[in-house]
Amino acid sequence: MEIAKLLDAKGLACPMPIVKTKKAMNDLEPGEILEIHATDKGAKSDLTAWAKSGGHELLKDSEENGVLMFWIKKG
Repeated sequence: MEIAKLLDAKGLACPMPIVKTKKAMNDLEPGEILEIHATDKGAKSDLTAWAKSGGHELLKDSEENGVLMFWIKKG
């Protein structure tokens, strides 16, 4: 999977991970992938819902050492 941009949202509380994700997505072309790292537990449900409502595709999410990682393909 080729990542177009990495967003570090670790340490940010809601709603900042979504705000930063939205801003980062504006810099990408359709089909490009944004990788997001966050520590806010609410980010999982927030980013899943945001991606769906925005016409983007959540390709994968995982957690490693308390860091939530998401890969979202721009719609």
